[in-house]
Amino acid sequence: MRDRRGSLAAGLVVALAAWVVALAVWASPASAGEPTDQLRPEIDRVIKTLEDPALKGEAKAAARRDALRSITDAVFDWEEMSRRALGTHWQARSEAERKEFVGLFRDLIEYSYASKIESYSGERVSFAGDVVEGDHATVRTKLTTKQGKDVPVDYRMTRRDSRWRIYDVSVEGVSLVANYRTQFNQIIRTSSYEELIRKLKSRSS
Repeated sequence: MRDRRGSLAAGLVVALAAWVVALAVWASPASAGEPTDQLRPEIDRVIKTLEDPALKGEAKAAARRDALRSITDAVFDWEEMSRRALGTHWQARSEAERKEFVGLFRDLIEYSYASKIESYSGERVSFAGDVVEGDHATVRTKLTTKQGKDVPVDYRMTRRDSRWRIYDVSVEGVSLVANYRTQFNQIIRTSSYEELIRKLKSRSS
């Protein structure tokens, strides 16, 4: 069950575009704070991308995903996500290694879950409010499946240069970043950091 939830969490990160239409329809303006408010323009951009006739169909998949990537790059703090996913091993890495890892980590998530971008099938999402503590915040949402099950999905965000960006997603209390951190730590400790990089490159190629 934990693996399934972790997979769902990762899918929700990259598949924000997949059900973001529901966010736009069901978000509650009364509960929205600054972090939520800053997501709304990006939501509008995603909707326009998904509805663009010039980007529909399998033949346009690459162009569509490039367009969506430009949006997610503005919403997600890939460096912060990468730092937390690598955990204690981040400090030992050079600037060049960190830059490489950030790119590979982003590619891994997008490569693994890109197909979910088109998988939205009517699930309802509603906002449940913001919790802000200094430069960190959690935007709480609820995903209601077609079977009527409510799934809590929390977006953990950090503020940098006056912008709020997502650095983790928690589904039913299961953290996407924590799941990856466990996997990466296991590979590094049983083999090496170089082996982790090799695996990341092979998975995203």
